[in-house]
Amino acid sequence: MTSIATLGSHCSLQVLKGAKDEGLKTILVCEKKREKLYKRFPFIDKMIIVDSFKEVLDQKCQSILEENNAVLIPHGTLVAQMSSEEIESIKTPVFGNKWILRWESDREMKEKLMREAKLPMPEPVTDPSQIEKLVIVKRQGAAGGKGYFMAANKEDYNAKRNQLISEGIISKDETLYIQEYAAGVLAYLTFFYSPLREELEFFGVDQRHESDIEGLGRIPAEQQMKSNKVPSFNVIGNSPLVLRESLLDEVYKMGENFVEAAKRVVAPGMNGPFCIEGVYDENAKFKSFEFSARIVAGSNIYMDGSPYYSLLFNETMSMGKRIAREIKAATESNQLDKITT
Repeated sequence: MTSIATLGSHCSLQVLKGAKDEGLKTILVCEKKREKLYKRFPFIDKMIIVDSFKEVLDQKCQSILEENNAVLIPHGTLVAQMSSEEIESIKTPVFGNKWILRWESDREMKEKLMREAKLPMPEPVTDPSQIEKLVIVKRQGAAGGKGYFMAANKEDYNAKRNQLISEGIISKDETLYIQEYAAGVLAYLTFFYSPLREELEFFGVDQRHESDIEGLGRIPAEQQMKSNKVPSFNVIGNSPLVLRESLLDEVYKMGENFVEAAKRVVAPGMNGPFCIEGVYDENAKFKSFEFSARIVAGSNIYMDGSPYYSLLFNETMSMGKRIAREIKAATESNQLDKITT
């Protein structure tokens, strides 16, 4: 029997609950410090206790996964804590395309793939001296918003960067990515592409709540002006969003364009879950500033199914369950190599 394995963080609970709902064995690679938390959940069949998630690369852990015919489900913690080379060296079959995670982790490669997909994007700024309007400055990889900051000009950029370096939030030699700030309603669009069915599914939309940038909006301007703190964009949680139905056609087009671009640029393409992240402006036009090439934590709010998936499946369907069903179908039809790398 095929087992579903993942790291104990990010969205592991819905991944393993979905696998159990589909009748598959579940394995959690769990850091010792979180063992007590995850022992609470009866749908976790086996726990591999490690001191660090990087131990998933060790022969001992790989052997256990191999013995259990495991498929590893990647999520944001894998991208955040391991280099692209380390991820690509994993011997256990990885659901989706582990090669595209390198494109997610590198801002220049990410921008190239988004342009290939013809996604509408804010303009990048190549040098701090070229900042002429409000920008947002981002770190590489899946940082969860920590260390991001806004700047209005070169002096503002340098002052905030130096402050974050002094606080140990970013490193002095860290390469930062500068992008024009796009204002509007945040919307994180989550999809699932099935290479078995050759079909794109729109899963749902979420918004992310970031501290302490959101809290600043509740402070009077006079007090805001007196603060010298660089606001954090650290993601704390997510909430659901339902789009105007008239926007859905464009949503599907963006998802399909991204899938086709990924097939051309990074074989075997964008298989499984992914997210196009951006904002809707005052004219209901979307601008995309990010993509995530794997399951995102925003899908956690739909553990009992999303409104859009209820239209497609007419049953409770989390993203974790959808992944498990794809793996189950591939196993039964001897096509596991079509959905894993």
